[in-house]
Amino acid sequence: MNETYKNLCLRVSASIAAKRYNPAILTEAEPYNKMNSQPSRNLETFTNPQSGRDYHIHMEIPEFTCLCPKTGQPDFATLVLDYIADEKCVELKSLKLYIWSFRNEGHFHEDVTNRILDDLVAALQPRFMRLTAKFNVRGGIFTNVVAEHRKPGWQPAQLVELTRFDGQSNTLG
Repeated sequence: MNETYKNLCLRVSASIAAKRYNPAILTEAEPYNKMNSQPSRNLETFTNPQSGRDYHIHMEIPEFTCLCPKTGQPDFATLVLDYIADEKCVELKSLKLYIWSFRNEGHFHEDVTNRILDDLVAALQPRFMRLTAKFNVRGGIFTNVVAEHRKPGWQPAQLVELTRFDGQSNTLG
């Protein structure tokens, strides 16, 4: 290593160290270290940009937690939300904060799944909504709860069966 390179490395290290331990810079950085998001039961919506068309919105929420109402131990689940919006769609950050709001509450799996579905239906009034809660193993038992809502009078369009092609089938020769 030549002397110029060593001096450059030392100057850069000294500069970084000075900034790292400079109280003024630490004070400026403090707001970025504080979380300004809090759990909330407020579900925000936005206008469906294509309300004239049925289309499938699919979300996977792998970090749902609540507490077992009997033991107080944490229960972990992946929530799968599928819906066909009518006039409104759910805003994702508000959904995240809403899901977070269950973290320190005791709920039976069946109750919390239906409660979340009811709250989402009340906020969105979708044509169709299905919430699947896949709870992790507890005491050797996996629990899956599926709850659905269908707007009165709404019927899904008939599924069109298309020919299935293997992935990259046109490049295999």
